[in-house]
Amino acid sequence: RIERLDGEPKVVGSEIFGADVVPADALLVRAIRSPHYCADFTFGDLDAWQNANSDSVETIVTRADIQGENAFGVIPPFADQPALAENTARFRGEAVALVAGPADKIRDLDLTTFPIVWSQQDHVLQTDEALLSDKPIHPERPDNKLITGKVVSGDVEAALSKSAHVIERSFETSYVEHAYIEPEAGAAWMDGNTLVVQACTQAPIMDRDDTAKVLGLEPDAVRILPAAAGGGFGSKLDVSLQPLLGLVAMKTGKACRMVYSRNESMISTTKRHPSVMRAKIGADGNGKISGMDFSGDFNTGAYASWGPTVAVRVPVHGSGPYFTPNYRATATAVHTNGPVSGAFRGFGVPQVAILQELIYDDLAEACGKDRLEFRQINALVDGQKTVCGQELQGVGMVECLDALAPHWQEALEDAENFNAENDTVKRGVGVASCWYGCGNTGLPNPSTIRLGITKDGKINLHQGATDIGQGANTVITQICADALGVPIDQINLIGSDTAITPDCGKTSASRQTFVTGNAALLAGRALREEILRLSNMGSDAQIDFIDGKIEISDSSTSSRIDPGTFDENDFGYILSVEETYDPPASALDENGQGTPYAVYGYGAQIAIVDVDTLLGTVKTKRIIAAHDVGRAINPMLAEGQIEGGIAQGLGMALMEEYIPGRTENLHDYLIPTTGDMPDVTSILIEKPDPEGPMGAKG
Repeated sequence: RIERLDGEPKVVGSEIFGADVVPADALLVRAIRSPHYCADFTFGDLDAWQNANSDSVETIVTRADIQGENAFGVIPPFADQPALAENTARFRGEAVALVAGPADKIRDLDLTTFPIVWSQQDHVLQTDEALLSDKPIHPERPDNKLITGKVVSGDVEAALSKSAHVIERSFETSYVEHAYIEPEAGAAWMDGNTLVVQACTQAPIMDRDDTAKVLGLEPDAVRILPAAAGGGFGSKLDVSLQPLLGLVAMKTGKACRMVYSRNESMISTTKRHPSVMRAKIGADGNGKISGMDFSGDFNTGAYASWGPTVAVRVPVHGSGPYFTPNYRATATAVHTNGPVSGAFRGFGVPQVAILQELIYDDLAEACGKDRLEFRQINALVDGQKTVCGQELQGVGMVECLDALAPHWQEALEDAENFNAENDTVKRGVGVASCWYGCGNTGLPNPSTIRLGITKDGKINLHQGATDIGQGANTVITQICADALGVPIDQINLIGSDTAITPDCGKTSASRQTFVTGNAALLAGRALREEILRLSNMGSDAQIDFIDGKIEISDSSTSSRIDPGTFDENDFGYILSVEETYDPPASALDENGQGTPYAVYGYGAQIAIVDVDTLLGTVKTKRIIAAHDVGRAINPMLAEGQIEGGIAQGLGMALMEEYIPGRTENLHDYLIPTTGDMPDVTSILIEKPDPEGPMGAKG
């Protein structure tokens, strides 16, 4: 439970966030954005407008200034989003041009006078409309379907026809805004022939590659310096202002900066996918799940973003953490003219969990089973296979549910007593489970860590995983220190910088503790072995870094290494190691069979809720959350993640709905406050995973 290594600068206000990066004489960049859901546009006399505002505007940037490929995206085969739209804007808020000038002048410039003529076109915002439309949003996708993911195992029709009980339900979910504290912000400048961009991000290498592609540069001609992230939750996996800043910096040769307004952030960046879902689940007379049939349409908006990941991940997870012998699930990412939908804490899994858990409640009632008991008898256990045919080990689902059992009975009895004494306000008790595959779905997912010793006896950890609040800086360093066998305060953390840190992949999908943690474990062990080899000491020896020297000792002997007597290698170290870890996952076949993830996390929660039956108001009083994290590397940070997830879950369940054109600010779009948070009891279940670092899961 050590404190966060990056906690103090956040507390004292010295942390550098994107808006804190202000190069001397930097130009301020502002975007011209579409006010329409779909519209063609033409520019008027840009030179005349710039001349008329010459004291405020130094340059105007349009699609014509883009030297590279005007299309970015997190999944290369589906990279379809232009940095600046050309001729047609496909969603409200899409950038079509940039203006830049001295900050004190351009900040208040009235951009409504910018010479542009809009011609509104027909648009669709709902998936059912898009699927029936004869006017595709992208000509190469005439049916407006981006991709469909599928998982099939067993004989669903036969299983459902023989089931003692079958429940069928449909459910819809809305857009959800990430609503991070920090809107998109950053700065860019030229360092010789290298473009440097410092901005908030969850994926520095992906930012580098996308920005370079748009600008027509080689990747090593772009350097991404991640600023501290004031929240990301998935949306900052996509580039936003990085290529825009690059365009201005390269055209003018001057430093520039850009800070989105809250409205600008909300209209132009990604959302959680809205969904329309249908499912039918059967159970036998003993309450055992016999089969499930699921289909869902997920509104991916005007461009692809993480739509392919959602479409693939949802069918893998649609059964929930329950043994389901017969299963069929499809999920389709559908284009509309709505906001681009991307990653948001779960890639579609929270949406399908809503439907799946509601049906399990109905099935439990039909089977005459207690809702918790129904989940206990169906929960996945070691040795069982998932709907993808993957045999699991280290499954802590039953342990999570068992940990809730005493709280469940207590809550039910309390609710019964409360309801007997109250007429208007009634108390309800709910339970639900979850599981989540850590990392990319059936794809390579490597992370690389470099660890080195300097001539003055310091240990440097090059850790390229961005910490967006979840604690990667602390947890990965803890793992490395433990593997090396030194106190954590002897390790100097060198954070993410594409020029000096290896690629640790993106911070998403609960992967950093597991994937980069494993790379840090391997690096720590490898450096320890090198030190012991040089000192000719055994594996049980203790290593201490004291006054610039390395002391190695055991119960009977000791040895000393003086780093100052060694030559430096190409990385500037007298001794260094670089280790890569890639989870053992495999691609899924045409029926979704394979090993999509090496590790899964599991959880179950009880919610105690009061409902005013006259006013319709809902107040969540308490949540008891049991989560199998494998090994809690830092229990305090794990509990913080549980509490943050609960806050966002309450928002999604009770108050949040992003409506394009309506809830584009934090006055009309409501998010939970401290007054909405219930008491939270976190129960950490530690069932080690064979593949996780020291048993840790996501």
